[in-house]
Amino acid sequence: MRINGLRAEAARKYKVTNRSKHSLPVAPNRLEQDFSAAKPDQRRVSDITYIWTKEGWLYLAVVLELYSRRVIGWAIGERMTAAFGL
Repeated sequence: MRINGLRAEAARKYKVTNRSKHSLPVAPNRLEQDFSAAKPDQRRVSDITYIWTKEGWLYLAVVLELYSRRVIGWAIGERMTAAFGL
């Protein structure tokens, strides 16, 4: 490895991003895994993920309309707070 200019890189520590054991209210699962839609603008879903960049973590929230499967809204933020929501 030294001859070829290679070196080992230590694995990054796992970062916990959510706490499932809390007393905060949780929204009901109204779709219950049924992601079909007969007409436009009946059902929408959203999700949040995080992306590593050279400047640090960014959080991405996306809203999809299920009939067309198109993105109808999104937001990017440095912190995942209640104000981050769409």
